[in-house]
Amino acid sequence: MKSYIKQAVGGLNTRILCTALVTAMAAGHASSGYAGATFKIDDTKWISLGLGLRSSFQTVEGAAGNNGNKWSNDFNLDNTRLYVNGQIHKYLKVEFNTDCQTCSNGGELRVLDAIGKVEYNSMVNLWVGRMLVPAERREMNGPFYSPIYQVYSSGSPFEPADFNTTIQNNGTSAGSFGRDDGATFWGSVFNDRFQYAIGFFRGLRGGANVNDNILYAQRVSYNFWEVEKNPGYYTSGTYYGKGGDILTVAASNQYQQDGAGQGATSVNNVAIAADPGNFRGTGVDVLMEKVLPNNGVVTLNGEYKNYDISGGYSQATRNANYPNSFAMFEGNSYDVSGMYLFPQKIGIGLIQPYIRYVNIMPDTSSNRNSYQAGVNYVIDGHNAVVSLNYIYGDMATKGITNYKSNVTGDNVNSLVLGFQWQI
Repeated sequence: MKSYIKQAVGGLNTRILCTALVTAMAAGHASSGYAGATFKIDDTKWISLGLGLRSSFQTVEGAAGNNGNKWSNDFNLDNTRLYVNGQIHKYLKVEFNTDCQTCSNGGELRVLDAIGKVEYNSMVNLWVGRMLVPAERREMNGPFYSPIYQVYSSGSPFEPADFNTTIQNNGTSAGSFGRDDGATFWGSVFNDRFQYAIGFFRGLRGGANVNDNILYAQRVSYNFWEVEKNPGYYTSGTYYGKGGDILTVAASNQYQQDGAGQGATSVNNVAIAADPGNFRGTGVDVLMEKVLPNNGVVTLNGEYKNYDISGGYSQATRNANYPNSFAMFEGNSYDVSGMYLFPQKIGIGLIQPYIRYVNIMPDTSSNRNSYQAGVNYVIDGHNAVVSLNYIYGDMATKGITNYKSNVTGDNVNSLVLGFQWQI
């Protein structure tokens, strides 16, 4: 996803190329990625194809029934992605990625990214279409380039574009999987050390946003050591030491007037007044990765979020009269992790143990946290990883989208075994 593996195929006629593309598009989906094989059409035109798969087994304490000692046992198909990228001109490119919308229920092909790109130089570029909304590093990593397999369901609160798994126009969705329809200007200056992304998106669709206010999103970062190399404004949570010594500090912000709350509706033929709120989400994140003299790699990730909803709406008072409320998080959260990649190869891969702590402190509800420890077996960077993750905390029982004042939940144990493959 982060780098093209260019395998030029000369003498490929148009019919064979079209057949390959149609077959690939029918097969599955992708995310923000660049991988696989590149088919050269002429000196300026090419198309690349790639595939990604994430599958896991999860067992959770007390989740299989009323008996608190009973553990659930679930096999999950988390992602099946197809990556399609192309260039039609020296300055014009296109990206199309798909994923399964309901992987665990059979799976439906969905459009994840559909981006038209004007890439002129390193300082000023423009992407239009459906893409990642500029946000904190975890969102820009995506699941395939995060250092921890279980990074979302036991992590800090979601951004608007990640709050719902499907795009809807009824006031319950502002995008899907961190993506939304809009445009992003991005680039870098000062020898690429200072990087920026400024985006304009639809944001909340319907509901409280009766005036179709747009969502504004910005992210800026500064590379103090080596400059991170990623496509566009995307990021990675680790480079397994292949990117040299990394120290990057970033800040992000999203704002939308009437970007949370409830639009006017009726329940049992009784009119319910609208209850909108203005959403603002601010975050700061840090990545430090150091290659030691023994070629071991230390990686530290840190993130702080402060979210606020102004204008009267508070999800603490949300009740059955507001079934379609866009109940964004209000409050503060922290997410920190550390890992060490041993330099000695064991079998075909490297061992990378890690720890992680997440603390969510809502203004309107009880706090919740997650303690994690695990180990990655890194075979080929982000392309082939097996991960074992132990989690303890109350996020599984309280949830990370329900912040009503009466939420309760016990601390429980869970175990996740994840597999990630990409080409």
